Amino acid sequence: MMKKALSLLLVVLMIFGLTACASKETAQTDQPTTYEIAMITDIGTIDDKSFNQGTWEGIVAYAEKSKITHKYYKPTEQSTDAYLAAIQLAVDGGAKVIVTPGYLFEEPIFKAQDLYPDVSFILIDGNPHNADYSVYRTAKNTVGITFAEEQSGYLAGYAAVKDGYTKLGFMGGMAVPAVIRFGYGFVQGAEAAAKEMDIKSIDLKYHYTGGFDATPEVQTLAASWYAQGTEVIFGCGGAVGNSVMSAAEAAKTKVIGVDVNQSSESDTVITSAMKGLSSSVQSVLTDYYAKKFPGGQSLVYAADKDGVQLPMDSSKFNTFTKTDYDKIYAELAAGKIKIANDKDAEDATKLPVSIVKVTFVK
Repeated sequence: MMKKALSLLLVVLMIFGLTACASKETAQTDQPTTYEIAMITDIGTIDDKSFNQGTWEGIVAYAEKSKITHKYYKPTEQSTDAYLAAIQLAVDGGAKVIVTPGYLFEEPIFKAQDLYPDVSFILIDGNPHNADYSVYRTAKNTVGITFAEEQSGYLAGYAAVKDGYTKLGFMGGMAVPAVIRFGYGFVQGAEAAAKEMDIKSIDLKYHYTGGFDATPEVQTLAASWYAQGTEVIFGCGGAVGNSVMSAAEAAKTKVIGVDVNQSSESDTVITSAMKGLSSSVQSVLTDYYAKKFPGGQSLVYAADKDGVQLPMDSSKFNTFTKTDYDKIYAELAAGKIKIANDKDAEDATKLPVSIVKVTFVK
């Protein structure tokens, strides 16, 4: 009787073991072995509340809706070789289309578009060029996307002054084209609003931190600006904005966010100078899968393509209204407002303004 019981127990255990193994194999099989859409992150992470996150959210939204496998890859360091190595990993992982956010990918994509002619590349915030900028070339398997950040910055500066702020600050990250355009637009938007309101003078402190990280140094500088009377700072540079928010929370003052809607980051954020990272990525992915990929082109997303905006549904303005916003936005979209950008001025002190007094902080 004992032998029969032991035999029965062994049979049960064998069946259970085989079932467990089968379940494990099924679970492993359920995991995708290749990823069709890939993103290579820039310096930051996919939860940077800025351009990496905005781009990744666009990929996820499109891929999940279309049931397409997707994955992001984070380079080991900030260098062309590291970016190319990450791109190689994505290609080896089955990527058919690779999205790269940030101007730092301009040189890597210049090389990658030739190394992987069967892969399509979507370069956000730039266009491919060689190391010394002597050759710009966007191949047929690549599209470059840039934004009219000067328009988004203009909207933020205009709204801030219209809302009663006359002591402003611009805290940019690295002085790259996108950040510069945000800042230049911010200055000119403040100038336009001041003229309309017959304000005699606007003070504006202006600085580039040289990076996109949240640091004690950035927070200390922002705190000193607030202590000197600055009422709102445009934190424009990824996690740089988080340092500005920390300073604003301590000083009980205000911040303008950037790239994506950062209102959830801090109660100090009154609005965000946004650009259509998510929507632009989804648009080009839609074209890719419809076999209408705009390869070889350099696309610019501006107000006329809903490429820039302020999130008026979550903005915390006192007097600047949705009607005010719609009016100025319509003028931007119609091309009635001309804004100097990074190609028109060497630095913020040379912008066409007279009411806004820019102090360029080194």
